[in-house]
Amino acid sequence: MAQDRLSLQMLLESIIGVGKVYFQPPPNLQMQFPCIIYNRDSADEKYANNYLYQHKYKYQVTVVDRNPDSPIPMQVAYLPLCRYDRFFTADNLNHDVFTLFF
Repeated sequence: MAQDRLSLQMLLESIIGVGKVYFQPPPNLQMQFPCIIYNRDSADEKYANNYLYQHKYKYQVTVVDRNPDSPIPMQVAYLPLCRYDRFFTADNLNHDVFTLFF
């Protein structure tokens, strides 16, 4: 399972223009912008004949950028099994939040 998360980390790091990618960063961490912050939210499981046959983790992925017209959120939106959730601003930073199954 950790290998899947590391694959997701590499995928997010490959997005053009992203400075850093953080997995569950501690609150005292000095972040560099633009960045992507992601954490595991829950899981989606499918069963047949009482056996688990598909399991995907659900991640919350947030793009944080000073630029309100950043191209990074659109690149995240095009990832497979990704859905745009909401937008908000905090501390003069723009946050685009996505739900991603991986």
